[in-house]
Amino acid sequence: MSPEDAVRAVAARAREASHELATATRATKDAALHAMADALLAAGPDVLAANAEDVARAEADGTPANIVDRLRLDDARLAAMAQGLRDVAGLPDPVGEVVRGSTLAKGLELRQVRVPFGVVAMIYEARPNVTADAAGICLKAGNAVLLRGSSSARSSNAALVAAMRGALAATGLPEDVVQLVPGETRESVTALMRARGLVDVLIPRGGAGLIASVVEGSTVPVIETGVGNCHVYVDASADLDQALAIVLNAKTQRTSVCNAAESLLVHRDVAREFVPRVVTALQDAGVLVHGDEEFASRDGVVPATDEDHAAEFLALEISAAVVDDVEAAIAHVRRFSSGHTEAIVARDQATIRRFVAAVDAAAVVVNASTRFTDGGEFGFGAEIGISTQKLHARGPMGLPEMTSTKYVVVGDGHVR
Repeated sequence: MSPEDAVRAVAARAREASHELATATRATKDAALHAMADALLAAGPDVLAANAEDVARAEADGTPANIVDRLRLDDARLAAMAQGLRDVAGLPDPVGEVVRGSTLAKGLELRQVRVPFGVVAMIYEARPNVTADAAGICLKAGNAVLLRGSSSARSSNAALVAAMRGALAATGLPEDVVQLVPGETRESVTALMRARGLVDVLIPRGGAGLIASVVEGSTVPVIETGVGNCHVYVDASADLDQALAIVLNAKTQRTSVCNAAESLLVHRDVAREFVPRVVTALQDAGVLVHGDEEFASRDGVVPATDEDHAAEFLALEISAAVVDDVEAAIAHVRRFSSGHTEAIVARDQATIRRFVAAVDAAAVVVNASTRFTDGGEFGFGAEIGISTQKLHARGPMGLPEMTSTKYVVVGDGHVR
């Protein structure tokens, strides 16, 4: 069987399974989610052994440490994945929710209700936690899911999906609502991207290269998740102790994620005091600072290029610049932002309002770390990804974002 035929075969099975899932009750779906969580924990030794194979292979191939960190599982991360499934089970079921409704002039009753997409496909790199997150959110929203992880996580993903499929069978839902896409070559990815009619929505999650490739080459509708060149702007009115804590958390709490800060902007009026403090604190945490002239005057800071200011480092590195005012900060963000998350630390309310209104991003954060742009932190449960596009969904995508809508029109013999 060719790679294209193999992909279309699993997509066809997903399509068939999606019909049964679309009408499943919340009780059935929640029971399946709890069973999947139990199965992950029960299969823990097998999952962690498979993951160790992936990690060893990645390290032998010279994979950067930040990517290995995304790939690595341990007992705590596995437990968090299982808890994520339970958290999703505890959320309201979006299917059937009435978005709006009215009685039309001629007496017809009109309702717009949420319905599943049908079949959702995920193409993603490393991060085996995405395997469980995507399966759980798609199932709760009534969608079958096709998972095409990277070859670097193939053993981990196979073990995770095997555990979850076994749990589905035990609860009476078709196993094929969760499937791995066969194949490890580019051909299988291309086949998935062109399975229009079998796959309703495709979501890429990974680096800029992967996302661009899927967006540009897919005939299946794509929800674009974006890279995160996230800025923190420290205004002249900021509480500098608070600003220091926010910058350190946003940059160093976990570097390999898209909501980590990659760029720092400091108002000129507080630069003399704040730049030495923040550089020392960042360097003490192991961060390499790529700075403009004022930052680069500090020992250990390297001169920043435009490429640095535009970079998503996903590592202990950050670009930094001094700006004249909030307008200069906004201009810098507009030039280099990826539209993910932008933060301001300030006490002046007019400045805050101006920044929030003028900055175009999926999330704007005031006096808090960029690390809060996350489905779990927002109370959505485990997220499917963070969309930086403007059609259908933007920001962390939880259960409602994994649905479409249809109109239900009820009459009593009405004719036009």
